[in-house]
Amino acid sequence: MLHDKRVYVIIGAAGSGKRMAAPLPKQFLKIGDKTILETTVEKFASLSITDQIVIVTAEEYQTFCCQFFHEQIAAGRLHVICGGQERQDSIYRAVGYLESIGAEHDSLVLIHDGVRPYVSGDLIKEVTERAAAEGAAIAAIPPKDTIRHMDKGTLDRSRLWCVQTPQGFRFSILKEAYEQAFHDGFYGTDDAGLVERIGRAISIVAGENTNIKITTPEDLTVEQRIGTGFDVHRLTENRKLILGGVEIPFEKGLLGHSDADVLLHALMDAMLGAAALGDIGKLFPDSDDSYKDISSLKLLEKTGQAVAAAGYSLGNADVTLICQRPRLAGYIDEMRGNIAQVLNVSVDKVSIKATTTEKLGFTGRGEGIAAEAVCLLTR
Repeated sequence: MLHDKRVYVIIGAAGSGKRMAAPLPKQFLKIGDKTILETTVEKFASLSITDQIVIVTAEEYQTFCCQFFHEQIAAGRLHVICGGQERQDSIYRAVGYLESIGAEHDSLVLIHDGVRPYVSGDLIKEVTERAAAEGAAIAAIPPKDTIRHMDKGTLDRSRLWCVQTPQGFRFSILKEAYEQAFHDGFYGTDDAGLVERIGRAISIVAGENTNIKITTPEDLTVEQRIGTGFDVHRLTENRKLILGGVEIPFEKGLLGHSDADVLLHALMDAMLGAAALGDIGKLFPDSDDSYKDISSLKLLEKTGQAVAAAGYSLGNADVTLICQRPRLAGYIDEMRGNIAQVLNVSVDKVSIKATTTEKLGFTGRGEGIAAEAVCLLTR
């Protein structure tokens, strides 16, 4: 559907957040160990369909904002620009900036509130595809409450929508809408309203109840999910022993369809279980030859992407290896680093321990290695 169209993302983050009554604008407050804005940006940056991201922030916070995105700025994928007095002014500046960095008339632009960090990858993709097909698309949900007009009484909820972001547009349509609005001196409440003014129809994509705009302290309540995973592989000759993405010198290795990295398999099952996405057998079946001898680090990366698409991020993970031989203490830091790098989290979120069963059972007899994992996902 997208073919070769470039997809640009505008993240609005210039608001002052007065209703939050906090010392910093709400986009810079933290959920866990990341700011709301970082969490929001990651949802878009993690998707292969997005090309360039432009954050619009207040002039006095531009330098402060940049410190959270050094690597992406250096890579040329993310830009931080100064906004205007009103939201519409800020987005208009971003539209002009996109044109200056190569946006073409048939490019796609997604506009998203910097304080909607719980948006899922699936919703982002669906809005993008609908905008590509129809020129303009928004995420929206039906109202739950009865809505009453002061003069007209109770309104028909079946004809009402609560509008969210992202909102997606063909660049030429968005540019025309903003230019016309400023020519007329018109200020709207969202981007779709400006597009409607120039006679364009807006396609509605079913939004998500979890895709809230953080406005008050109560909105900072975080959903947490716990998952557990367990895996066992047999030790056999003529196989490499791979644990946590590290090759361990040993006379035997683990038998399996992939590289049989029992540590990562337990971790992936914990993550998938917490997000209610099944297990690794469902995502990476051993009947699929494309996974034959594949590095489990690649499978972990795909697992992280699936979890992120469901709107979750890793809070922390704790994995225990159960192994009589070989001794693993000297390799644990490298394993932790591999996992942290693949999942794009700080290494202090990843704990790995190794223990024995005092020569009891199949692990004690050296017949195999087991691993169990527990993880916390947040949304």
